[in-house]
Amino acid sequence: MNVKNRLTIMNFFQFFTWGLWLITFSAYAFKTLHFTGTQIGAVYGTMGIASVFMPGIIGIIADRWINAEKLYAVCHFIGAVMLFSASRITSPEAMFWIMLLNALVYMPTIPLASAICYRILTDNNYNVVNSYPPIRVWGTVAFIVALWTISLLGFELSPVQLYFASASALFLSIYSFTLPACAPITLAKAGSWVSYLGLDAFVLFKKAKMAIFFIFSILIGVALQINNTYCSTFLHDFDINPLYKNAFGVTHSAILMSVSQMSETLFILAIPFVLRKFGIKVVMLMSVFAWVIRFGLLAYGDPGYGLWMLILSMIIFGCAFDFFNISCSLFVEVETPAKIRASAQGLFFIMTLGIGGFLGAFGGGVTIDLFTRLINNEAIRNWHTIWLVFAAYAFVIGLLFMMIFKHKHDPKAVESFKH
Repeated sequence: MNVKNRLTIMNFFQFFTWGLWLITFSAYAFKTLHFTGTQIGAVYGTMGIASVFMPGIIGIIADRWINAEKLYAVCHFIGAVMLFSASRITSPEAMFWIMLLNALVYMPTIPLASAICYRILTDNNYNVVNSYPPIRVWGTVAFIVALWTISLLGFELSPVQLYFASASALFLSIYSFTLPACAPITLAKAGSWVSYLGLDAFVLFKKAKMAIFFIFSILIGVALQINNTYCSTFLHDFDINPLYKNAFGVTHSAILMSVSQMSETLFILAIPFVLRKFGIKVVMLMSVFAWVIRFGLLAYGDPGYGLWMLILSMIIFGCAFDFFNISCSLFVEVETPAKIRASAQGLFFIMTLGIGGFLGAFGGGVTIDLFTRLINNEAIRNWHTIWLVFAAYAFVIGLLFMMIFKHKHDPKAVESFKH
């Protein structure tokens, strides 16, 4: 099997493992374990905590002491154990600690997987720019396959989803040992702890434009984590209404949500054009107001006559996510000096998936609990109001960004980076 196919398998199972539980776990925790919104927010917030410092630490270890592919295998083995343990836990406190341990070893494997691909492709004389995207796209395909697998097998509200994720992580751990060696680089060439943790990029905060950009990255990251954490529970809560109990969007909500990942592939193709044509400010505004529309459609949609609104909201997710995540990453690459670009990308990761991810998961849970009441010992969540609150949040963020962020678009800068 050639190198590219081997790396494709690695990328597939990297995101297949995550997709088996990331979106559907909240519904399982709400509906089966009867956790509160705050408790579930804390569990999902573990990914934000881990994203603040673990990618940098794991990166340093891989560059200085341990082969990257072996470290990658060890992380996934520990993750497999944690996911198996989580499948047997019913206490919110114990679940928090187990999922925190899982996040500490899983989140750094996302950038580590990219680093392994870059290294192996380069060592085998492949053009990384041309070869990596077709490999990475299989991660998105894997996420879709994972959602369909859990949904069609009827495990959206079952701990079995965690068993599947554990088995997938274990397979990936074993498979990783078969990859070409990625030996540590010499200590003289290794980056410092400050660089890997993204701390030297904090010099960018001296520039008002970049400081505002990173602050809004946190605020938009909040919306992304709210979406990832609570959308599945929202759809499953329609089963309280006899009119929707057996609707496809309820019984197979994961398949409905997979439309979001499908739309990503289309919006990714549009990024070079819109970024070159309109610039980062307009593209970020498109993303923010796409969140407003998505949350608004969720507020008024339902699995019956309002199904079209739910489907449209899933399609709009591609714009909301990709126009922010990928375009902003490119903006960071263009706007930062070459010597701190890697650190700046690490800082962007910390701001969005780290701080933004934690605030979105925990803050979203608190908000949901504010609009939840117990009727006959059953939690009834006012999703219409909840989604409108989230839409209002995104709308305010959009207005503030429009007024505060100052940037003169230079199409030539984007074009030069493209080549």
